[in-house]
Amino acid sequence: MCGTESRLFKTSIEGSKMNVCKACSKFGRAISQAKPKPKFKSNKNEQFRKKVVPQKEMVQVLKKDFSKRIREAREKLGFKQIELAKKLAERESLVQKIESNQFTPSIRLARKLENHLRIKIIEQHEEKHDKSFKTSKRSLTIGDMLGLKS
Repeated sequence: MCGTESRLFKTSIEGSKMNVCKACSKFGRAISQAKPKPKFKSNKNEQFRKKVVPQKEMVQVLKKDFSKRIREAREKLGFKQIELAKKLAERESLVQKIESNQFTPSIRLARKLENHLRIKIIEQHEEKHDKSFKTSKRSLTIGDMLGLKS
């Protein structure tokens, strides 16, 4: 009842049989000394750890100097920012922000820029994901269970 994990006694308290400490057994009638919990030889962490197989995923990312490449290509083709914006069906302010590296375009918009400016600013990047579930020495919680699903 109090939560101490000292020597426990099987006690009948108001019709319920409970394992309680010596101090709490005074609230009922002590029947016998409780049997200790069996100890497992395996480590708790091993029970929840799965075999790890790194998963590879190809993702598309923008090159680090994309804004410089866009500006140089636009100037090389002789376009003004407003002309490029009209070709892309975007606002001029967006083209300005992209060229000044204040805004990172989406992959869809980057593809449009690649097509209109005939440049390459998207590159393939391989990521390895390590899907392992590691627990601490504490017991499994509901939050841990929810984390398993995602």
